[in-house]
Amino acid sequence: MTNEPLPVLAILGGTGDLGTGLARRWAQAGYRVIIGSRTLEKAQAAVADLHEVMAERGVAQVHVEAMENLDAATAADIVTLTVPFSHQAATLELVKPALAGKILVDVTVPLVPPKVARVQLPEAGSAGQIAQELLGEEVAVVSAFQNVPAAKLQEADGPDCDVLVCGNKREAREAVITLVEAAGMRGFHAGMINNAAAAEALTSVLIVINKQYQCHAGIRITGLGDH
Repeated sequence: MTNEPLPVLAILGGTGDLGTGLARRWAQAGYRVIIGSRTLEKAQAAVADLHEVMAERGVAQVHVEAMENLDAATAADIVTLTVPFSHQAATLELVKPALAGKILVDVTVPLVPPKVARVQLPEAGSAGQIAQELLGEEVAVVSAFQNVPAAKLQEADGPDCDVLVCGNKREAREAVITLVEAAGMRGFHAGMINNAAAAEALTSVLIVINKQYQCHAGIRITGLGDH
C-alpha cells in the first residue's frame, strides 16, 4: 500500500512575511510549494531568498518555485490567498477559472488603513464570506491563519499559537488543519465560513495587544482536556 502524494500548494501574493513564512514551513514539511505574485520577478526574488534562508538553516532539499498568480493557481491542488484586503476581489476574479473543484485557503483580513487597530468588518460579514460568494460553491473556501504572527513564521522555531479554521465543508477544513499542523501549529474546526468574522476581527485586537505590550501575540484554545 503506497501513501498518497502530498497536494501541491500555491500561495498567491506569497512574497510577504506571511506568505514566505508559510512557504518555508510547508516546504520543510515536504510539500511542493509555488509562490505566486502579480509579477514573476517578484515571486522569483522571494523564492531565491527562501532558498538562501533554508540553506543557512541546513535544509538543502526543498521544492519551492515561482509563478505568476494565475499559473500558480492552475498548477496547485490547494491555493492560499495572502494578499491585502484591497486586492482580494481582483486577485480572486483573476484566478477564479483555475479554482474550480479546489480548496482556497483565505487568509485575508479586512483591515482598513490607517485604522488597522479598529475592527471594521465588511458589509458581507467577513472576507471569507466575500471569497465564498465570489467563487461559488464549486470552490471550498476555508478561512484560516488570520491570527498567526507573520514574524514568528520566519523564525526557526515558528509560532506558538493556534489557528481557527472556518469553512462550509468539513473535509476541506480537515485538509487545512493538516496544513496548519504541517506548519507547526494546532488547528481547530471553528464552524461555517460565517464564523470567519470572529477570527478576522481578532486580528485588530491582536494588533492593539502587540503595540501595547511590544510582542507578537497569537491565540490559544484552552480547556481541551485529553482531546
